[in-house]
Amino acid sequence: MNLRVILTLYRLMWWLLTPVILLYLYLRSRREPAYIKHLTERFGFHRKRQQSHIWIHAVSLGEVRSAAPLIAELLQGDLPLVTTHFTPAGRSEIQRLFPDAVAAGRLLPCYVPFDTDAAYRRFFRAFAPAYGLVMEVEFWPGMIMSCRKHGVPLFLCNGQYPSKSLARDQGRLFSRAKIVSGFAGVMVKSQLQAERFAQLGVEKIAITGEMRFEQPIPMAHLTAARALRQSAFGDRPIVTLASVVEGEDKGFLGVISEVQTYCRAHNTAPPLFVYVPRAPDRFEAVAEMIKAGGFIFERRSTMLDAQLSLRPQATDAPLDIILGDSLGEMYFYLELCDLAVVGGGFCPKGSHNICEPICLKKPVIIGPNDSTIEFPAREAIAAGLCEKLDFSGLAHRLTHSPAAPPTEKMKTDFLTKYSGSTAKTLAAITSFLSS
Repeated sequence: MNLRVILTLYRLMWWLLTPVILLYLYLRSRREPAYIKHLTERFGFHRKRQQSHIWIHAVSLGEVRSAAPLIAELLQGDLPLVTTHFTPAGRSEIQRLFPDAVAAGRLLPCYVPFDTDAAYRRFFRAFAPAYGLVMEVEFWPGMIMSCRKHGVPLFLCNGQYPSKSLARDQGRLFSRAKIVSGFAGVMVKSQLQAERFAQLGVEKIAITGEMRFEQPIPMAHLTAARALRQSAFGDRPIVTLASVVEGEDKGFLGVISEVQTYCRAHNTAPPLFVYVPRAPDRFEAVAEMIKAGGFIFERRSTMLDAQLSLRPQATDAPLDIILGDSLGEMYFYLELCDLAVVGGGFCPKGSHNICEPICLKKPVIIGPNDSTIEFPAREAIAAGLCEKLDFSGLAHRLTHSPAAPPTEKMKTDFLTKYSGSTAKTLAAITSFLSS
């Protein structure tokens, strides 16, 4: 079928499904009220600004943190910025990271328009984007088509096309793989990703590395983690289970139970596990699963105050698990640990990123499904900073065969080799625009 016909059908589908999407937002708002707020932004309605803006699309929390170093640099320039997000978490993270720029009107976070030309036309009229940057893998057909139609240069930034997604999309009649050539240029994480986009017809490609290695690290969180560890846990080993997704809980709780059984049998102290679910709407469900498993646990929300210090009423019982029921404190949870286990890859969804623990120079374990983070996971595995194990292998690693930690030189060499992504990205944007 002709691509133009397919794209027309895609636009029609969006109009037909808009009521369904609105219903979804309403249902989500019953748990997270922010989903239904600022609804007009999702239709592209904004007051017209006097200045042209630089537009950055970062769909949610992870993409915002990835974009943070670039946003900080772009704020030093002449043009104001507008960022678009699908989730309230992404929008609020911009306000948390850049409160002064938001207050001064130099940076405006808002919701991304629905993927229709009418919504984008209104958005473009309001902000007259000098150019747009799409973070990671969020390339939407309507967004790309509208940018081409209205003359807005749109670039993919910190981009990748995971192997599983690419194989799936290439087998479909219509998919993202058919329209990525509509980007004005792409900036990708590795040579492998550059080759993939070239095969899909993209002409302007720059290899810029991984921007997450440069995202700001909240030093107050690191200081609080070190103080808590020294005062409450001493030399007890700590394992942080980071970004655990639905479908992994049974496996991780089984590993914790197996490790405890082994330690009791060998009269050794079991590690403390810091259990951090990926999504806040799972905090209660995970707490119930931990309780049902008979574990002694505390929630971060009841154990620690706003400054991440122990509350006076916090239990002094030897804990099995601390449930990380908070947002924006991942660096605190990771700094607590001796070993980070990153979730997502122990089920078919695919692993979440490992840049945060690597930046803190923590050894990392991921699950078997790493297609979502081919870079930097495979490079980190080759460098000895990361291992790929299933639940059985993880339990064995924690009981029978602790791995030798990577040396300081190994960690430093890796970070040095893959740093500088923000500067490379800015140079690539200048090159793309000038040509």
